[in-house]
Amino acid sequence: MTVVQERLTTRERQILSLVAQGLGNKEIASLLNISVDTVKKALKQIYRKLGVSNRTAAAVCLIREV
Repeated sequence: MTVVQERLTTRERQILSLVAQGLGNKEIASLLNISVDTVKKALKQIYRKLGVSNRTAAAVCLIREV
């Protein structure tokens, strides 16, 4: 199991995957049928769990594990 899989929930992994594809918060919210605020909260949790400070660094964590 990878670090991302170990530390993130299924929903957080979905959101991070979409971030890595270059989608913005509004697009992610629309695709997952959740609010933009929910996306923002999830991203904060993702950053904390991965020990990064922005979406680019979080996406790099995911891409390195593929």
